Amino acid sequence: MDRALRFLKREPMLTVSALAAVAAMFITPPSGTLLKAIDWRTLGTLLMMLCVLEGFKQENVLDPLVKLSLRAKTMTGLSLFYIFGVFFSSMFVTNDVSLMIFVPLTIFTFRGGGKEKYILPVITLENIAAIRGSLLTPFGSPQNLFLYSRFGISAGRFMLHMLPLCAGSALLLTVFVLVLYRKGLHEEIEFDHSRLGEKAGSKRVFYLVLFGIVIFTIVSRTAYWWAAVAIVVCAILAADRKLFLKVDYVLIFTFLFFFVFSSSIAANAGIARFLDAAVGGSEYWWAIGLSQLISNVPASIVLYPFADSHAGLIYGADTAGLCSLIGSLASVINYRIYVREYPDKGRDFIKVFTLISWAFFLLVVIPGFLLSGWEM
Repeated sequence: MDRALRFLKREPMLTVSALAAVAAMFITPPSGTLLKAIDWRTLGTLLMMLCVLEGFKQENVLDPLVKLSLRAKTMTGLSLFYIFGVFFSSMFVTNDVSLMIFVPLTIFTFRGGGKEKYILPVITLENIAAIRGSLLTPFGSPQNLFLYSRFGISAGRFMLHMLPLCAGSALLLTVFVLVLYRKGLHEEIEFDHSRLGEKAGSKRVFYLVLFGIVIFTIVSRTAYWWAAVAIVVCAILAADRKLFLKVDYVLIFTFLFFFVFSSSIAANAGIARFLDAAVGGSEYWWAIGLSQLISNVPASIVLYPFADSHAGLIYGADTAGLCSLIGSLASVINYRIYVREYPDKGRDFIKVFTLISWAFFLLVVIPGFLLSGWEM
């Protein structure tokens, strides 16, 4: 029992999500319908990506990207490289995948260059970059994909509506980086190249092929995602089964518990009647507020049937992740990556994340609200 309590104390996001899932079951008893409502596709994709990225780490697959980033000799240039790497890649491979790629690289590079004091603010800005870069495209985030599929508009019109928010966020991110390094814009970093693997592992091509399968599954939105999960899992079982001992299953269970909670809430008839009366005309604020309880993807699913304004709903959902860790599950991923490297600094992460994200949120929340009147 003591060991279990210590584990739960060490994993606060898992504890919160588990308690929320248990509480939700008292609101709506478990059933086959609730099981079907869980986003198994996202969980399967997350499992594939965690396995493949663990393989990347083991085989030194991303060392060439580290070497490329180090052409930027200053901390300002290096931070901008990683932050905008997240910003632009999130438009195509989704915000959570872009964070899984760039946040470990940031930690590795900054630690190797003796610049650990900058890790937290920079990965927080990467978190913001993932949230605000991914909003541009219909497939940049799960909530965009869900809502776009139901709006009945062209991809061009969707991107036109999201462009002002995306462009403004890019400008603000640059300003935040300049403020971070205001006392030393030309501060240099000298990376210890001995930290790089001497050569790529023998399974480098194997994991690159699996990564291609994962990206194809995400971008194509294929209905056969389950087959991709089976292929990736079976391939690793055959070639490198010990890798499964290193996968971050805590993150997968955290997502699962949040999905159980949101599915239970959405299935309750009394809550549905309340939302039907309350949401219309206030979609923007409802999306931001509800996301702080169940995250923006489940919130989008719950609110869509009751929304009159499509623009208000999606602008709110794409802004909600700036308020708290729970506001976007991409932020939960970022948190997990960091605390796996620094197990005793979870509170430090939340403190820095909240400070910087709220500063950004306060600058974009009103412009977002005003733009939400531009109906799609």
